[in-house]
Amino acid sequence: MEAVQVLPLSVADYLAFEETSAVRHEYIGGAIHAMSGGTTTHNRIALSIASHLRTKLRSGPCKVFIENVKVRLEASREDIFYYPDVVVSCHPTGVQRQFVLLPTLIVEVLSPSTEMIDRREKKMNYLQVQTLEEYILVAQDCREVTIFRRATGWAGEIFTAPESLIEFRSVQQAMTLAEIYEDVAL
Repeated sequence: MEAVQVLPLSVADYLAFEETSAVRHEYIGGAIHAMSGGTTTHNRIALSIASHLRTKLRSGPCKVFIENVKVRLEASREDIFYYPDVVVSCHPTGVQRQFVLLPTLIVEVLSPSTEMIDRREKKMNYLQVQTLEEYILVAQDCREVTIFRRATGWAGEIFTAPESLIEFRSVQQAMTLAEIYEDVAL
């Protein structure tokens, strides 16, 4: 007989479940949501950004994580765990064993099935995190990057030209749009 999991799931039960699960799940207020698999385009874009940041930040206080590392936050008094595509934390106590608690920069590569969630729900929840300085959305079906920065009141800046300089100001790094989409056929 198979055991039935009673919802809502506690944070401790979610974290224990996630350690043994073959499928990643995001957690919102006790409910879990299975994540779909990504594409090679999605993976190449996230890897380009993470690799660049990791290379540039490796000797400093900022730590770079990709895809399989959760971010924990609280919004509307509910615990939330998301799996951003790239996350950077520059806070000495911001990284726990199973998740990032104090993100500085978050990048989401947009997928057709999750784009509205990334643009609405996640954006609304991420922007409540006091340590977050930048939230970046990267399209995978066209060359387009949108950056939201705390310093500009979270107003979005959209970049589409290959020579556009994409500045990760919170960590004092930059890439061109062409570098982000290197080896990606669109």
